[in-house]
Amino acid sequence: MTLAEGEPSDGARRAGNRFAFTGFRYEGFAALAGLAIVWEIVSFFVPHFLFPSVPEIAERLLAIFTSWKSIADALATSARILAGLGGAFVLGTILAMPMARSATFARYTYPLLNFNQGIPALSWVVIAIIWFRGIEFRIFFIMVMTTLPAFTFQVLDAYRAMSKDLFEMTLSFRPTRLDLFRTLIWPTVLPGILTAWKVNLGNASRVVVVAELVGATGGVGYELLQQQQIFDMAGAVAWTLVLVIFVLVVQGVITLIETRALRYRAFAEHAL
Repeated sequence: MTLAEGEPSDGARRAGNRFAFTGFRYEGFAALAGLAIVWEIVSFFVPHFLFPSVPEIAERLLAIFTSWKSIADALATSARILAGLGGAFVLGTILAMPMARSATFARYTYPLLNFNQGIPALSWVVIAIIWFRGIEFRIFFIMVMTTLPAFTFQVLDAYRAMSKDLFEMTLSFRPTRLDLFRTLIWPTVLPGILTAWKVNLGNASRVVVVAELVGATGGVGYELLQQQQIFDMAGAVAWTLVLVIFVLVVQGVITLIETRALRYRAFAEHAL
């Protein structure tokens, strides 16, 4: 079969798939390189304490990854983010399932979740400080409360997106509950769940810094507070990049899972 004009070859498609699989984008590297160049140019004309040079930031970033104490702080923040997201996902799924099956339950739950969405993260920080003693439980509570509504709504939307005709056809084969979940419900909701994790990961990374600013004795938020107190802009940017790197790595893992678990989509598109 000949290729239509402008249609990529199979080799190009495979190369593009490999790049998409790994999250590699030429445009992304070009944009980041451009940002670094602009930052470096600005650093020549602006006071050093406001815009430190790119090599100095890189040096501070390298120092973070070569210090066991700094690595421990980064890992502490990473664990807090993943624990909070895991708790919110479990609770959100527990809420989403009865909401999907019961309109009455949904009518009572929707207002509470919408009300929760309107509460700022800083308010949850203050409430957690007043209610709880332990630092780790405070941070876990803040993370769960700020990401719970999004997880609930996204899991609920993914479940409701399931085809009613396909559901009824599956029931005609009289499957067990396990078979119904494995063959229909899980493949339907999985894409929405993975998307929910991607979206909430970025939100959680911002919230955890706010939570760590108050009372925490370690973590990225704590280190950012230390840099602010000594007015060290290079250190602040370096620690911010540590958090960005963590988010990008976890998003890459989620993309890897998505590519593996949803590889049937590629076959469907190829068949079309």
